[in-house]
Amino acid sequence: MNLRIKDLGFFLISILTIPFIIGGCMKSEYDRLEEREMASKVRYDSIFLGLHFGMPRKDFFTSCWEMNKQGLIIQGPGNLSVEYKLDTPQVKSKVFMRFYPKFTQEDVIYTMPVEFTYEAWAPWNQQLSPDSLLVEIKDLFEKWYGGNKFIYIENKDKNIQLWAKIDGNRRIRLYTKNISTVKADITDLTAKIDTRTPKNEEVD
Repeated sequence: MNLRIKDLGFFLISILTIPFIIGGCMKSEYDRLEEREMASKVRYDSIFLGLHFGMPRKDFFTSCWEMNKQGLIIQGPGNLSVEYKLDTPQVKSKVFMRFYPKFTQEDVIYTMPVEFTYEAWAPWNQQLSPDSLLVEIKDLFEKWYGGNKFIYIENKDKNIQLWAKIDGNRRIRLYTKNISTVKADITDLTAKIDTRTPKNEEVD
């Protein structure tokens, strides 16, 4: 093959550039969304019920104590979570909303795992299935938080419907946990913590 120096240079540049072009095109919708939102430097620290990222553990307990006195929340099963009863036109039946945050080494909130279950759930009641609840919570969260819509994420476990929404630093993931429960993870993607939930972790 007889290539001139100029042609050879163009050929080499093309070969070296193609992998980067292909790599950029192969980025998932989720990856592109996260890059765009993180680059925006916009912060959304609100979680719900007045709780927020960066809230010290002490303030979290004080806030929950006040809400408990007002009758808004109670202790969840086994005293392992906070329980709030979700009663809104966006859900067809009352829903137990149970949550307890995770804290950084500085003892401030960086992620909020939440579990949702219909109060009247029963194995024989197909109208109150977790798949139905997932759709309702997804729509409710889009109203609560505004911003971007949820996008579907392909998961290794085909039995799990996994949805994600990112606005600035705040990521929300939703998926069915078991036959009765939908789980949400509301996470600050800028949190400086070694155990921060990665986007590709296995859901439980």
